Amino acid sequence: MPFSAHLLRYSGVAIAAALALPAASQSPPTGAERDTMIQSALSAAPPTLRDTVRVADWNGNTLREGPAGFTCLPAPPGLAGPMCVDEVWMAWIQAWSSKAPFTPSRVGLAYMMAGDSATGGASNIDPFATTPSATNDWMVEGPHVMILTPDRATLDAIGPHHHGGGPYVMWAGTPYAHIMMPVGPRPAQRSAAR
Repeated sequence: MPFSAHLLRYSGVAIAAALALPAASQSPPTGAERDTMIQSALSAAPPTLRDTVRVADWNGNTLREGPAGFTCLPAPPGLAGPMCVDEVWMAWIQAWSSKAPFTPSRVGLAYMMAGDSATGGASNIDPFATTPSATNDWMVEGPHVMILTPDRATLDAIGPHHHGGGPYVMWAGTPYAHIMMPVGPRPAQRSAAR
């Protein structure tokens, strides 16, 4: 199914299982729980996708059918926020969750139009950090689009500096590097526990 810098606290095994299983391994949610998950997932989508996009949960269950292209997922517990991702991002997540090398086959796009929650976020430099520290440049981002590119020169040209509010590269110099493009206000930042 999913993501970006925001799956950091999710178990890599759970992510890989959810992405790789052809059929769901757990029963799909029903009733109010299902409706809440769908609404959460759709909050990540731009208006142009909301009415038609496929929605799934983190166990691989389809909550709403949709055309090929993007899948929206609800905010995972304790993570940044809901997201809508294309197939390239799905492959990225499989590689990230198993710490495998990754080079995108083409440009990949993901939306996080709801942004990160105040308790979410990710290190801007360490793909596997799970909490803020004094040295890991922890980011809590507002609404944003994430872009994968096979062209490393593009990543180098943009760079990792996020303080100006424009596009920046998250996880520069790693196989998981991607462009973060803020499209709305950034929430308050989390700091390392003292």
